[in-house]
Amino acid sequence: MSTFIAAFVVLLLFFLLMSVGYIVKKKAVEGSCGGLGVLGIEKACDCDDPCDARKLRMAKDEARKEMLNQNRII
Repeated sequence: MSTFIAAFVVLLLFFLLMSVGYIVKKKAVEGSCGGLGVLGIEKACDCDDPCDARKLRMAKDEARKEMLNQNRII
């Protein structure tokens, strides 16, 4: 039982360290190869004009990025 508890604590420690790194870097989570952005693909679908829901999501993302940049401490 103590081995299980030790393994669980180590796993939680790694998750904590990864989350602190994510918060400090303020970067989007990517795959190990960089994802679709490396291939020059900005979106997952092949549509020339995104749907209304995607446009709304993109506008919210841009507003959030702008707010984070304005309120950045460092």
